[in-house]
Amino acid sequence: MKTVVIVGGSFAGLSTAHRILKQATKTGLSAKVVVVSPNSHFYWNVASPRALLPGQIADDKIFKPIAEGFKQYPTSQFELVVGSAKGLDVAARKVEISTGPGGNGATTSLDYDFLILATGSRTKEASDGVQMPFKNLGSTEETKDALHEFQEAVKRSKTIVIAGGGPTGVETAGEIAFEYGRAKKVILLTSGQTVLDGSMTSVSNSAISILKDLKVDLRLRTKVSSSRQATPGGPQELILSDGSHLTADLYIPTHGITPNSSYIPSKYLNADGFVVVNDHLKIKGLENEPVWAIGDVSDREAPQFMFVDRQSNHVVKSLFLALEKKDPVPYKMGFSGMGLQIGRKTGTGQIGFIRLPGFLIHFLRKNLFLERVPSFIDGSEF
Repeated sequence: MKTVVIVGGSFAGLSTAHRILKQATKTGLSAKVVVVSPNSHFYWNVASPRALLPGQIADDKIFKPIAEGFKQYPTSQFELVVGSAKGLDVAARKVEISTGPGGNGATTSLDYDFLILATGSRTKEASDGVQMPFKNLGSTEETKDALHEFQEAVKRSKTIVIAGGGPTGVETAGEIAFEYGRAKKVILLTSGQTVLDGSMTSVSNSAISILKDLKVDLRLRTKVSSSRQATPGGPQELILSDGSHLTADLYIPTHGITPNSSYIPSKYLNADGFVVVNDHLKIKGLENEPVWAIGDVSDREAPQFMFVDRQSNHVVKSLFLALEKKDPVPYKMGFSGMGLQIGRKTGTGQIGFIRLPGFLIHFLRKNLFLERVPSFIDGSEF
């Protein structure tokens, strides 16, 4: 029996595990899939900008137990290890694991025949060390607690400052402004010349227009130089890049992501900590080893679900080609694109160089794909 270890229990890891198990059943392959995750539950963080608001999304809609989603497979074929990867020994084909939620327990090691690194990323820390629950924070309970704290903070705050004009910042500003209108002052700061930097001009202009319709105070070419909280639980004093000061009841930084790659030897990482992969999604320098890296932790594509899904499909095909002693095929990158809901009536986005109309984005994303959570976690959509 071949052992496939998948490090990571989010979008990339779980979709890949289901695909391998289903393909193994079809082909009669004797294989066991071991998923390593510091979180006992899968977190549908696509909906996190709306989940930050109190009373919008119940925990059981966005947090689903991973083990429950794999109960249809025999224990001989699937195992969930709640823990965090701490080291990787490619020569011995072992992954060092700290067990328990958040990886705070005993240390052990897992042997593998095939290894897929899908540990994803986390939000960058703010200057005060605070991390936003836009992604998993250590363990499921830590993420839930942080989400509940932010819900309470949003509820009691009158002035909310969001830093960052990327998709997360724009969506978060739109959600809060739509829900509370003029009852709360929402300020969105971005250091760029516009929002959604890198998108088509018509897309960024559309986002700006929607934000202004929602009464968001948008300030371009402005960033937070430093922040401090005079008293615990009190307002944040922000010093902006132009030297001015701004007081916020709640400050929400959206500073991008950091890959969860600390367990991987640095020689396989780029300067930003992402795993460098080749055209087959194998780690560069380990082309002859059965080790792939996909999703946010990889340097191949931007951290978007549609890319993760394509990479997952490809690595499963590659794994079975390897089992059949067949040559691998290169990964083909598809069209790039983006789509985001701004408020709850419209949005904006693009596929390639084609702008998507707001009504289409709204139709596709109005529920932030929450309807897909059950079929994703139990694998029925794969």
